[in-house]
Amino acid sequence: MAARKGLFGLASARAGEAAINWYPGHMASATKAIRERIKLVDLVLEVRDARIPLSSANAELQDALEHKKRLIVLNKMDLANPNMMLKWVKHFEACKQHHVFVNAHQQKAVKKMLDMARELLSERLAKEPTLLLMILGIPNVGKSALVNSLFHLSHSSTSGKVFPKQEPLKKAKVGPLPGVTQDLSGFKIGVQPSVYVLDTPGILVPNINNVETGLKLALTGAVKDSVVGEERVARYLLTVLNARSAHLRWKSEVHFSGISDSQPLIKKSLVDSESLRESNVREVLSQACTNFVGNLEDQQDMASLVDEQMMLLRKCFKVPSELGDAGWIRVSKQLIQLYRTGKLGRYTLDLVPSDGHQKKLNICIVGSAPS
Repeated sequence: MAARKGLFGLASARAGEAAINWYPGHMASATKAIRERIKLVDLVLEVRDARIPLSSANAELQDALEHKKRLIVLNKMDLANPNMMLKWVKHFEACKQHHVFVNAHQQKAVKKMLDMARELLSERLAKEPTLLLMILGIPNVGKSALVNSLFHLSHSSTSGKVFPKQEPLKKAKVGPLPGVTQDLSGFKIGVQPSVYVLDTPGILVPNINNVETGLKLALTGAVKDSVVGEERVARYLLTVLNARSAHLRWKSEVHFSGISDSQPLIKKSLVDSESLRESNVREVLSQACTNFVGNLEDQQDMASLVDEQMMLLRKCFKVPSELGDAGWIRVSKQLIQLYRTGKLGRYTLDLVPSDGHQKKLNICIVGSAPS
C-alpha cells in the first residue's frame, strides 16, 4: 500500500480504504464563528491538555490569539508528571505567557484560574460595564468540565470574591467523546460589571502533518481512537513507556508498596480486581523490558519489544485468540484506557522544547501485532 502523508497515513490499515474524515463540518463553521467573535473578547481562556502543552494548542487559531489577552489553562494536571509541569512553568514564564495548571473537577484550582483572570482584567473591570471571556481549545481537553465547575463556583458562598454572583445558568454537557459541545453558547458569571463566558466547541486543524503529534492527540483522546486506529495508538504508548524506562519507576513503586518479588502479583488476594489488573499490566511490561537485550534506539528492536508486550498484554487481559485481529483492538482499548485514567502513572508526552534530551522516538506503529 502506498504511504499516505500526515495523520491520514495512520488511519487506514487496509489497501484501498478511503481516508477517514476526522474534521467534521461543525469544526469548520465553529472556527469561522470563533474568528468573528474573538475580536470582541476581553480575555481568552485557551484550554490545553497538561500532558501535551504544545501539541494541544490549535495552530490554526494562534495567529488570532497573538494580539489578544490570553490565559493558557493547562487542564488535567492530575494526569501530568509533576516534575515536567515545573519545567513547563519555567518555559511559559520565559515566554512571558500567562498560564495556570488546573484540574477542572477541583473548585480550588478553578478559583485560582478565575483569580488570575480577574487580575488580568483588573483595569477593564474598573472601566467597562460588560466583559466577555472566551473558552476555547481542541476536543476533549475538559472545556465542558471547566464550564460546569464555573457553574458550581458561581453559586458558591465564595464566588463573590472573584466575580459578583449571578443568576442561574445552564450547565454544559460533559462526555468522553471529543466534540460534545458543537455550538457556541454563552452564560453569565458576574454582575456589576456583567461578565459573560462564551463557550466554544473543540476544534482541530484540518490536517496534522507531524505523525507523532497526531498520535499524542489520539492517545489523550482529542480525536476518536478509530481515526488513527486503536492498535497504533497503543503501540505508540508502549514505545513512549519503553523509551522513558517506565518499568524502573514501576519496580520502585512495587517495592515501596511492600509487595515482594518472590510472590507473583497475580496471586495477591488482598487487593481488588481493578488494582490487581493494573499491577499485572505493570508487571508484564516491566518483565519484558527487564529481559530485553536489544537497543531501544533501534527501530526494529523497539518493534520487537512492543510486539512481545502486546502478546503479554493479550494474555494479561485474557483476550481469547479466537477473536483474531479484533482481539488486538480489545487489548489496545484496555491499555489506552489505563493511560487516560492515570492507572499507569502520570506521564507528560510533550517535552519542553529547550530540553537537551529531546529526541525523535522510534515509533513502532506500522505493523500489526503478531497473531
